Amino acid sequence: MTTADRKPRVFSGIQPTSDSFHLGNYLGALRQWVAMQDSTDALYCVVDLHAITVDHDPKVLHERSRVSAAQLLALGLDPERCTLFVQSQVPEHAMLAWILGSETGMGEASRMTQYKDKSAKQERTTVGLFTYPILMAADILLYQTDQVPVGEDQRQHLELSRDLAGRFNTTYGRTFVVPEPYIVKETATIKDLSEPEKKMSKSSASPRGCLYLLDEPNQMRKKIKSAVTDSGGDVRYDTEAKAGVSNLLNIYAALADTTVEKLEGEYAGKGYGDFKGDLADVVAETLAPIAARTKEFLADKAELDRVLTAGAEKARGLAVRTIAKAYKKVGFFPPVTL
Repeated sequence: MTTADRKPRVFSGIQPTSDSFHLGNYLGALRQWVAMQDSTDALYCVVDLHAITVDHDPKVLHERSRVSAAQLLALGLDPERCTLFVQSQVPEHAMLAWILGSETGMGEASRMTQYKDKSAKQERTTVGLFTYPILMAADILLYQTDQVPVGEDQRQHLELSRDLAGRFNTTYGRTFVVPEPYIVKETATIKDLSEPEKKMSKSSASPRGCLYLLDEPNQMRKKIKSAVTDSGGDVRYDTEAKAGVSNLLNIYAALADTTVEKLEGEYAGKGYGDFKGDLADVVAETLAPIAARTKEFLADKAELDRVLTAGAEKARGLAVRTIAKAYKKVGFFPPVTL
């Protein structure tokens, strides 16, 4: 197969920093991961190295990494059609991050907005958090990635990856593919159910604000039915005057594969009770099977770990070639294989 004939290589990762992914993760990224398996050479990673840049419990992290992988499989990632692995099982990520860190200016790193945002929320800020974007660049460049699916909040990190790839290639000779953004089908940002002016997040101020994929069906229904709307009663899309209703319309349209305009027509003259009740059913019917499949994968941990180890071995097959090339370019001795 020629370079022109092969599928573009895509890399993306997700942190295991919660007991469950939430609806925003699913609609914003994970659903697209599943769709990309057939059109790309896709590598998907549970990025546990990134997860230790904040305080953590080792046992909880280990279990959450496994649960994260089980959810990804439950969502439809197929190890026969993509490469699924846990980041820490491929040590070349950290090896390349050190090299790229030595090519990154302090000013460059300090301009990363996510570092500023996250450090402002923590009592203790680590060097790991500061260099987080450099490790992200290593994740991408390690696999000679052609395209990276990114949301608006990650574009700055992708630009750093592109800058570092170009700089290294100019200094040492062509070594890395310079990655491009992968533009996925536009999906409206899912907002917090209790505070619809904020993005849905596991750090929601209210436990009812975040809808988790592993919630029980009754929990899902209760969260939808108690979601903030407004004092009016018309189901109408207006992000300024009716932020809560607009958020629910976006969720409904995305899960039911319809449009906001059609939903506005269907619920014209009906109140929030009918609208929320129907949406609650759609949410539960869509997400409950994912939770059930996740439990099935977790029931056989040995098989799940086997799948992840096989994925890591496949990923390392690519990673070691890049590291060997990068080591030689900077003047290192080749890594010793045990």
